[in-house]
Amino acid sequence: MAGRKTTIADVAQRAGVSKGLVSFALNGRPGVSPETRERILSVAHDMGWQPDARARALSTNRSLAYGLVLSRNPSVLSSDPFFPTFISGVERAISGPGHVLVLSVVESLERELETYRSLLESGRVDGVFLTDVRRDDPRLALVQELSAHAVVLGHPRVDAGFPTLSVSDEAALDALVAHLVALGHHELGLVVGPSHMLHAERWRDSLVAAATTRGLRTPRIVETDFSAEMGLAATRELLEGRTPPTAIVYANDHMALAGLGHARRAGIEVPRELSIVGYGDSDMTRYAYPSLTTVSVDVAEWGYRAAQLLMSQVEGGTDDVGQPPPARLEVRESTASVPERPVGP
Repeated sequence: MAGRKTTIADVAQRAGVSKGLVSFALNGRPGVSPETRERILSVAHDMGWQPDARARALSTNRSLAYGLVLSRNPSVLSSDPFFPTFISGVERAISGPGHVLVLSVVESLERELETYRSLLESGRVDGVFLTDVRRDDPRLALVQELSAHAVVLGHPRVDAGFPTLSVSDEAALDALVAHLVALGHHELGLVVGPSHMLHAERWRDSLVAAATTRGLRTPRIVETDFSAEMGLAATRELLEGRTPPTAIVYANDHMALAGLGHARRAGIEVPRELSIVGYGDSDMTRYAYPSLTTVSVDVAEWGYRAAQLLMSQVEGGTDDVGQPPPARLEVRESTASVPERPVGP
C-alpha cells in the first residue's frame, strides 16, 4: 500500500471484518462490541489510517464537531478533575472518526447562552452537551428553539426534551451513610455545591434522606462553589461550631482533600477524631495520607457514552448506548469509629 492512503476497506481486510463494521467502529456508533471496536481501532492505528474529516464534512453538510460550554470560574475549573476526566472520555469516542470537541469556559449563564447560540446558529457544532442543569434551565429551551441535537448530563428532574445520561449514585450514597452510622457517627456535616444546580441539590437531598431514615439529626450543611478554597472555609465553619460533626462528607474530592489539610493543621487527627469522605474517586484520593474514603464514579466512561449518544443523535441512530456504571463506595483510611468525645476546633 506504499504511496497511497489507507482506506476503510484496507482496515476491514486486515481486521477480518466488514467495511460496514469498520465504519461503525471508526465513527463511534453503537452496534459494535467493545472488544471488536478496540481491535478495529488498533488495526486502523497500526496501518496509519486517518479520517478525511474535510471530505466527510462537505459530503454530510456537518461540522463533525460538538460543543461543551462550562459556566465556571476558570480557577475553580482548573482544580476540579471532573471535567478533564469527562473530556478524556469524550475524546476517546470522537477522536477515532476524526471529530472534535469545541470547549468554551464562561463566567455567567448569560454568556453560556450566547455561546451556545453562536455555536449552533453558525453551524460550528452538530450538537452540544448540557451539564450542570438548573431549575427552569433556559438552555433547554434555547437548544429546542434552534432544533439542535443535545445530550443532557445528570438528573434534570423535568422532561428535558433530549436524551439524558446519568450515573446512578443513590445506592452508593446510602451505603456511605450506613458506613458512617456503623462506625458510630451521628453528627454529620455536608459540604455541598451551589443549590441552583440540580445535581448539587439532589446530592444533598439524597444524603439528608439517608441520614433521616437512620434516625440521625439533619446534617449541618455548608454551600460552596465546588472550589478547594471554599471547601476549606466550609470545614473551618463546621469545626468551629458549637457541636462540630464527627464526620464531614464533601461534594467532590478536592474539597475533601482541602478539608483534610485544614483538619490536620488544626491538630485534629483524621480519622481518629474526624472522619472525612469525598466524592468522585480522583487519582489523588489514593495517594493522600490518610487515603480518602470516597464515592467512586467512572467519569471517563460517562464522557465516552455521552459522546457516543450525541454522535448517534446527529446521525439519526439509536439512543441505546447504556447508562454509565453505577457509583460505588470506596472505603479507605479517612473514616473510622466515632471519637469518644466531641471534636474541638
